[in-house]
Amino acid sequence: MTSPSARVPGESAEPAGGAPALRRSIGFGQLLAYGLVFIGPAAAVGVWGTLDAKSGGVVPVVYLVATLVMALTASSYALMSRAVPRAGSVFAYASEGIGRRAGHMGGWMMLLDYVLIPSVAYLFSGIALHSLFPQIPVWAFVVVAVVLTTGLNLTGVGVTSKVSAVVVLVEVLVLAAVVIAGIAVLASDGPVRGWLDPITGGGAGLHPRLVLGAVSVAVLSYLGFDALATFAEETRGGSAAIARATLVCLAVAGVLFIVQTYIGALLSPQTTAQLQADPSLQGDAYYAMVDSSISPLLHGLLALAKGVGAMFSALVGQAAASRVIMDMARSGSLPGGLAKVSARSGAPVAGVLAAAAGNVAVALWAALRPDGLDVVSSAVDVGAITGFVLVHASVIGYFVMRRRGGPVRPLPHLVIPILGAVSLLAVLVSSSPLALAVGAVWAVLGLIVLIVRGPRAASA
Repeated sequence: MTSPSARVPGESAEPAGGAPALRRSIGFGQLLAYGLVFIGPAAAVGVWGTLDAKSGGVVPVVYLVATLVMALTASSYALMSRAVPRAGSVFAYASEGIGRRAGHMGGWMMLLDYVLIPSVAYLFSGIALHSLFPQIPVWAFVVVAVVLTTGLNLTGVGVTSKVSAVVVLVEVLVLAAVVIAGIAVLASDGPVRGWLDPITGGGAGLHPRLVLGAVSVAVLSYLGFDALATFAEETRGGSAAIARATLVCLAVAGVLFIVQTYIGALLSPQTTAQLQADPSLQGDAYYAMVDSSISPLLHGLLALAKGVGAMFSALVGQAAASRVIMDMARSGSLPGGLAKVSARSGAPVAGVLAAAAGNVAVALWAALRPDGLDVVSSAVDVGAITGFVLVHASVIGYFVMRRRGGPVRPLPHLVIPILGAVSLLAVLVSSSPLALAVGAVWAVLGLIVLIVRGPRAASA
């Protein structure tokens, strides 16, 4: 039998025995919409209060640092998506560049990322919609969002990519209205905080340790460009389209996040000290700023757009998780039943349902805790950062150690991966102790699965 790693780059991954396979039905525009809806043009809105408290009031600086760190990672993703165009993403890259055991652990850690990201997005959606309809609890909105998006994912990428394009357009238009109105308020009334406070930290100053700690949460806002690699077997443009969309999504997101958080800091009626003292204020802090400083109408529109947008961000995250699960299952790292693809829709149904089960469990737990958003956001990044480090290691292993990509080019094959891995490790060690503990427990579970699966998970 031909192993997944032996497929010709660019081919669709056909399961053994003529079983249904993923279909190449996504164009570059749809892929870009998928990436932007997963990242979320207004993703910084949901974590602005948390980041303001963690960073000491310098959220734009946090996003600048996070963008630079993610740019290094995006470069390595672009290289590996061309070299190994498989739906397993980090699992496939690490398997080919380092070895199957490393691939298993890379895929396993990214599953923590792809299970928790939609959970956080569902929580964002619930918080946003609860701010509009306070009589309905956050958890109720979470349940509705999970059921709706899971149903859409089971219909296949053809439907969900079109819906995602519409959602992205609406969210961008609403965010643009908030930014323009905020600039008008600043021009007429001036800022609440000093013009340079969001960059310098004001009287408290700029503290690198606090910035790095906040970056470990801020990278959550960018998690979406990496998910594009999981659609490698369904994109008509192949690996080249994946690479372009990855870089474009990251650049657009970075600019949007810096602009919206700078305006939010200048107009926020809540001080950094107040947000630090009362974590329950953090999730709704940006909406409170828009409501009191800009316009109650725009507050309502932003909350609605963010609520719906976060819901569909979760949809893409759930789809990405299902494809990693599918690739790991068909390669032997997970039970084979999880590799099932629907003959009718072309969707990896078993993976979608498995991801949805994890999503709803985590999101409901977080919705019932006042610090749930902070805890889950931090835990997400531990899985993601670990996976990103393995992507950088895969570049070095694939192109330098195994010499599988032609002549070695020092900058993209060695310098950028080393810088990227070191930057990410600096962010990782700045994560909260609880987040690191969650990541460690998940890693131990992954090792147990690797041992139990035995030769099926470890053989090439």
